[in-house]
Amino acid sequence: MADKSEKTKARLPRGFADRSAEDIRAVEKMMATIRSVYELYGFEPADQPLIEYTDALGKFLPDQDRPNEGVFSFQDDDDQWLSLRYDLTAPTARFVAENYERLPKPYRSYRSGWVFRNEKPGPGRFRQFMQFDADTIGTPGVAADAEMAMMMADVMEALGIKRGDYVIRVNNRKVLDGVLEAIGLGGDENAGRRLTVLRAIDKLDKLGPEGVKLLLGPGRWDGGKEGEGDFAKGAGLNDVQAEAVLLATARNEQPGQDSSVSSNAVYQEGVGELSTIEALVRAAGYAEDRIAMDRSVVRGLEYYTGPVFEAELLAEIPNEDGQIVRFGSVGGGGRYDGLVSRFRGEPVPATGFSIGVSRLMTALKNLGKLDSADVIAPVVVLVMDRDTDSLGRYQKMVSELRAAGIRSEMYLGGAGMKAQLKYADRRGCPVAIIQGGDERAKGELQIKDLIEGARLSAEITGNAEWRAARPAQVTVAESELVAEVKKILAAQVEERARGK
Repeated sequence: MADKSEKTKARLPRGFADRSAEDIRAVEKMMATIRSVYELYGFEPADQPLIEYTDALGKFLPDQDRPNEGVFSFQDDDDQWLSLRYDLTAPTARFVAENYERLPKPYRSYRSGWVFRNEKPGPGRFRQFMQFDADTIGTPGVAADAEMAMMMADVMEALGIKRGDYVIRVNNRKVLDGVLEAIGLGGDENAGRRLTVLRAIDKLDKLGPEGVKLLLGPGRWDGGKEGEGDFAKGAGLNDVQAEAVLLATARNEQPGQDSSVSSNAVYQEGVGELSTIEALVRAAGYAEDRIAMDRSVVRGLEYYTGPVFEAELLAEIPNEDGQIVRFGSVGGGGRYDGLVSRFRGEPVPATGFSIGVSRLMTALKNLGKLDSADVIAPVVVLVMDRDTDSLGRYQKMVSELRAAGIRSEMYLGGAGMKAQLKYADRRGCPVAIIQGGDERAKGELQIKDLIEGARLSAEITGNAEWRAARPAQVTVAESELVAEVKKILAAQVEERARGK
C-alpha cells in the first residue's frame, strides 16, 4: 500500500495558468479573426522555435555564470546558453538575419505563440503568455509604421470593438531620445538611466505625472509613501531634466521646449516622422478617433528606434470580479531598426506590432464580443450492456453519427445509467442515445434531448407527472438515428438563437 505521506503535491507554479476548453476555443476564434486581417494586408505566416541561444535574444545580462535575468535559461551539452524566448520579435530578427539573402524584401510575416518572462508574477502578470505579432522588415520609410497602425485599427473593428471604445496611439521614440540627448543623457554610459526613464514614462496612466516624476528623480515607494511597499530606484534626473521629459511626453499636446531641445536633430527628425505618419493615416481615412498622435506613448523596451504605437481599449469593461475597469493597452509595437543589424553588421530597417492575446481575449469576453457557445458538446451513446456484441453496436452508432459530421462519443467509463447521465450533464451533452436489451430486440433506440429535458424537468413538480410526461425522449428505429439527432440539434440551435 502506497505511503500517502510520500505523494507529490499537485500545485501550479506561480505565474502560470491552466486553460479550459472554453478559453482555448475563444482564443482560436479571436486569433482566426486577427489572422484574416493580417492576411488581408498581405502578411504571410511564419514560426520560430520557443528556444533560442541566449545571446540572440539581445539581453545583456549581468550574471555571467547563469544568464537568467528576465529569461529562463539553461546550458546544452556544448555548454552553450539557451533561453526560452522573451518575445517573438528577437527570434524573428535572428531568422531574418540567418536567411536574409533568400527572403523577399520587404519581408512581411506574422506569427503567434507562447513567450516567457523570468520575472516576479502578480495580478495579471504571468511568466508565460501568448503574443500575436506582425512584422515588416526591409522598409526604411515610416509608411510601414503607418500601415501597422492602420492594420491594428482594422483588427479592433474586425473583433467587434466599435469606434470610441478603442484607439491606436502613435508616437516616435526619437522625440524623447532627442530630449534625453539635449538634457545630457546621451551616450552608451547613460543607457541604464534612459531605460529607467522609458519605464517610468510607460507608467504615466497608472501613476500620473507626480508619481512618474518621482521615478524620474530619486525613486518611489510602491505604496506611494516612504516605507510603504518596495522601493523603485529612480533615474536620478534633477527637476529641470524631469520637467523637460514630462513636457515632451504630455498626452495630446504639442510640447513647448527650450531651444536646446527643439533644435536637437534627433528630436526634429522624430517630430517630422510623426507628422508624416499622421498625414498618411488621415489620407487613408483613419480619423483621430481611431489613430491618435500621442506623445505619452514610449513603450518600455529598449530596442525601439523610431515610431511606437499602442492599441488601447477605452471602454469601461467589467473584469472577472465584476468591477468596472479600463483595460488599457492590449497590444503595442514600433520600429526596431537595430535588432536584425546586430547579426549582419549593416542597417536593416524593421517595424512590428504585438497583440497580448490573453489580455485581449479577457477584454473581449467581458465585453460580450467573444465566446465559444457555437461549439456543441458531443452526443453521448450510453452503455447499458457491456458484452462485446453490445459494445460493437454502440460503437457502430457513434461511427454513423461521426460520419454525418455530428460530434459524438461512446461512454467509456464503468458506471451505471444514472452516473452516465450525470456525466453527460457535466459535459453539457445535448443528446443521449439509450439502447438496452428490450430496445435492441425491437431494432429501436431511445433518444433523449438533454437540453429540453432539463428545461421541462424544472417545470414538473410531482413524480407521477414526471412519469406521464417522459420529457424530451423519443423512441425511433435504429435506421432513424442520424436523422432524429440532426432534427433535435437543429431545434436546440434555433432555440439558442431565439434566446430561450
